Order: sequence, then C-alpha cells, then structure tokens
Amino acid sequence: MISTDPAERRALIGEYVLGLLEQEQAREVAELIERDPQAAAMALEWEQHFLELSDRLPPSAPSPGLWSRIQQTLELGPRPSVWGHWWSNLSTWRLTSAALALALIIALLPVPWPAETPPASYTAVLQPPGEAAAPGWVVHIDASGTLLLEPLHEDQIAANRSVQFWTLVDPKDGPRSLGLVEPGEPLTLSAEQIGAVQAGQLFELTLEPSGGSPLSRPTGEVLYIGRAVTTAMN
Repeated sequence: MISTDPAERRALIGEYVLGLLEQEQAREVAELIERDPQAAAMALEWEQHFLELSDRLPPSAPSPGLWSRIQQTLELGPRPSVWGHWWSNLSTWRLTSAALALALIIALLPVPWPAETPPASYTAVLQPPGEAAAPGWVVHIDASGTLLLEPLHEDQIAANRSVQFWTLVDPKDGPRSLGLVEPGEPLTLSAEQIGAVQAGQLFELTLEPSGGSPLSRPTGEVLYIGRAVTTAMN
C-alpha cells in the first residue's frame, strides 16, 4: 500500500521514475499517477531532475571488456558471434536499464556547471495529467527569452474561478506564478517576467479561486502541465 506521507510518497515516485520498483509496486504507483494530479506533478518533477542530471554526464565509451565482465557476473555469457540474439535478449535490456539507473544515481554527486550557456529557444506542450491526454496549450520561448502561451482550444471556466499560469525550475524553490490567463486567449511575457528558462522546466495551468491562488503556490486542480524542451540553439 502506498504511504500517504508526502516525503515517503515523493521518494517512492522517484524510485518509480528510475525504474527501481518491483512490478506490483510499480503498477500501484502508475495507477496513483494516473488518478492523482499532484502525484503526476511529482513524477514530472523527478523526470525533470533526472533529465538535468543525465544531460550533465559527459559521453564515455566503455572499456572493451566491460560488457563481457558484466555478462559473466550476471551469468548471461558473452556471445560475440551472435549479434541478433544479443540484441533481442531481454536480459540485455534489463542490464542496460540498470546501468542507466546507476549512472543517474552517480550523477547526484556535485559537478560544476558550465560558466555560460548559449541562448536557446524552447517549447512546452501543456496537456491534462494523464498519458492519453490531448494538448491544450503550447508555450514558446524564443532566444531573447520572450514567452508566448498559445491556446489550442477554449475551455469553459466558471465565472467565480480563474486560470493561473505557473512555472517550476527547482522543486526545492517551489512553483512561481506567471499570472492569470484568459481561457482561449494568448499570453505574452517578457524575459524579465519569466526569468531564465532551461530544458525540463515545468509549466502548468491550474484552476484557482477568482483573482488567483491566495497562497504563493497552486491550490486548485492542475488543468494542463508540461515541460520545456530545447528547440533551437543560436
């Protein structure tokens, strides 16, 4: 049974994103993410975090004998002359997944960030939480840092409710409001208003009381959520 303690639940979802859970427990967490918007947001935060870590890993070619040693340890046995069988072997893919998870854990060790990042443009497709959800908004951020939020259709919102736009860079800092949004109307924000943007950054729209959230964080239902991906580099 999944714990209701927020810290334990967040840690469990992080293990799920890394693929470290047993099949039955992974199924329970997947069902939780599908029905619970806050759990879905946690999963996206973990994906953002691990994506950033994997992006910081420099390319590295394994030594010639590495795979044969790993296969011998797991009693897979090296088969250098039967490439097709190796490619389709389920154990090989499990081994690859385990190696990726290990690399991400190792990446938690501090490494220096590059001194400068060249200007980039980003896009984030926002959709309701859930794997089969249809996109509702698109975020475009050009190389100058200007953000354009464009609707793909118009939602019907009650008169006593408001739609609020949020972004999240680091889960430790919490979400930051980017203002209210009129359903079906585009919104443009300057670079000064949104600040620096990076790949994997979360954007979301939530349903709040009229005039916006009374707190410095979302309090209502997550309507649309997505994360930024790099679309061009100067």
